[in-house]
Amino acid sequence: MGKSVYTTTIVLVYLDRSGGLQKLADDCRPLNDTQQTEAVYRFRVLVNPSDLIEMDPRLGDCVLHDPLRATGLFQSVCFLAIKTLSLTDKIHTASQVNVSLNFTHLPPFPEYTLDLSGFHQVYGPMRPVSMEGAVIAITRVTKYTQGARFLCTDDDCPGSTGFHHIRVHAPGATESATVRNDFSCMICSSQLKEDVKFRVLGDKQLVELIHVEALDVLRGRRQSSFRYQSVTLFLRDELCHSMTIGRLYRVVGIPVLVHQWPSITWSVEANSVQPWEPQRKSPRFLELSERVAPSPWRFPAIVAHCFGLDLTPLGLYNTLKLCLLLSLVQTRTDADDPSLDLLVVTADTLVLDRLMAYSLSLACRGVRHQASAEMFASLSRDERGAGTANIHAGSALLASGGICMLGDLSFYRKDKLDYIQSVLESRSVSVFIPGKKYGEEADQQLSFPVQCNFWALTDSSQRSGRADSAVLGTAVSAQLAETFGLVVQCGDRVGERGAVAQALHTLQQAVQPGSHPHPSCWEFSTEDYQELVARSRGLQVELSPEAKKLIHGYYMASRRARTRSQGVKISLASIKLLISLAEAHCKLCLRTKVVEEDAVIAVLLCENSVTLKHGASALVIPPDAVFPCDLEDVDGLQRRDAALDELHQIILRFVYTLAPGADAYITEE
Repeated sequence: MGKSVYTTTIVLVYLDRSGGLQKLADDCRPLNDTQQTEAVYRFRVLVNPSDLIEMDPRLGDCVLHDPLRATGLFQSVCFLAIKTLSLTDKIHTASQVNVSLNFTHLPPFPEYTLDLSGFHQVYGPMRPVSMEGAVIAITRVTKYTQGARFLCTDDDCPGSTGFHHIRVHAPGATESATVRNDFSCMICSSQLKEDVKFRVLGDKQLVELIHVEALDVLRGRRQSSFRYQSVTLFLRDELCHSMTIGRLYRVVGIPVLVHQWPSITWSVEANSVQPWEPQRKSPRFLELSERVAPSPWRFPAIVAHCFGLDLTPLGLYNTLKLCLLLSLVQTRTDADDPSLDLLVVTADTLVLDRLMAYSLSLACRGVRHQASAEMFASLSRDERGAGTANIHAGSALLASGGICMLGDLSFYRKDKLDYIQSVLESRSVSVFIPGKKYGEEADQQLSFPVQCNFWALTDSSQRSGRADSAVLGTAVSAQLAETFGLVVQCGDRVGERGAVAQALHTLQQAVQPGSHPHPSCWEFSTEDYQELVARSRGLQVELSPEAKKLIHGYYMASRRARTRSQGVKISLASIKLLISLAEAHCKLCLRTKVVEEDAVIAVLLCENSVTLKHGASALVIPPDAVFPCDLEDVDGLQRRDAALDELHQIILRFVYTLAPGADAYITEE
């Protein structure tokens, strides 16, 4: 008795110090404003294990290793506080107090961590553990019974009235464990009958979580002998809608065994959910960045020039390599952030497909889509008793916050290309759930945001009689190319010399893998590039007034020039593309301020892209404007700086001629 009183006192002191009592009073206040009486009332209590262990080690150990018993202790204290402080008159027994202990964190020790790549789904202690992974499937939100009131069928029994028999959901319990018709009275052993009008319902959602390394197979790499198994999470009440398909999360939950005769399934009752991103070290590129800091253009030029040397010879496809790196660092997770999709037009799809596949390995999340696989989402019937449809992520949703590589678009049917175009325009995908097929009263349509960058190839050597196929090839229409944003042409201007260089490079790599014939070149490993992309991607940047002025001015000047000469209306999406390119170039330079030189690179890339779609305009720039000369030595870098300075002046004259004062009225338009 003395030990129980001591423990209760410790719980009460902790609630008082942590603000839990004040929160309990605030949660009880709305209960007095309603006339409806329920069987149970749910109260969420935040628990900091570190503070609790420091206050009383035994209570802290109880919370971490026997959470059901700890919940009972907090339940009794909360009920005592409610009655003593007269917080509400709706609660008559301790059974009506449904306490949910939510952990702020867990101790950083191995015994409190569940590695989804190496655990066994067998019976273990029901205690909280932390796990990290990616969401690959999700259900819609359904209802479950939080609590119910039962009355004795014997009218002379005290249990026929009041709140003597209350059933509350427990972790791992099914619906039949909370509500069914074979319960007996604890007083007289007569049969109990539920008082349905007192039933309390809550929200429930099922999520499939898998180890993040399991998604590496989607990059198109060689498959290993490892096999990963997903974990089913139960999200309840305020945790519903806290997880998005395709994202990474750190979850604190309690493993449970769910009994559904004749099978037993291993699941996790989620306790808290937080977004998560793997941490990487600082890159070796920092030293190079400091050495070339005086020039705002040299660092990304060297980075692109030395990229993918195992696949292409030095100096070939530099513009494409830069665009791939820009797209990698501009992968976002916010729906409002601009995307940076890339369509590559080439006659040599094999080499560039390999280059893009290699680049995919640098992404924080990379998925190589197969033309025969599901791109966006698919449905199946849930097997965990939720009675609803299970929505499985396709390639695009699994690539959230990363890159989805579509490959050669000539392998896609026209209806698939039309669907891709629709999704690129709306940046969302709709999933239709037929109610009759999945046990619902009505059909439903859910929408999921598509938050990844798309990479695709098209063969320029396959041409038809269409006017828009002269450059883009037969597989891609002008409308589809427009939705991609950035279009880059490669190979057609390489010529016979470049083709011979590529052939010699391929033969040399086959005989001596990893060897490079240019010892003066800076050498960086794949890990260095992974660290650079991870570091650049995490930077928060802002546009300088000079960069804004140049971007706005070019947009207005290009819009006027092309409307007059070609009748082509440049959409507002071009502004987003320009800003996205400028921000990505700034990040790749490891800076946080977008300067005018970043905007110059964005304008050059965008103008070349628009020229491929609609033809040349009054702004005349060379096809390889971003890399106008070879970069074999320091003199090459100096010549490139001088050429970009000259192009900068050409852009300014173009803006001042066709759009004077554009920065003043761009907002109005």
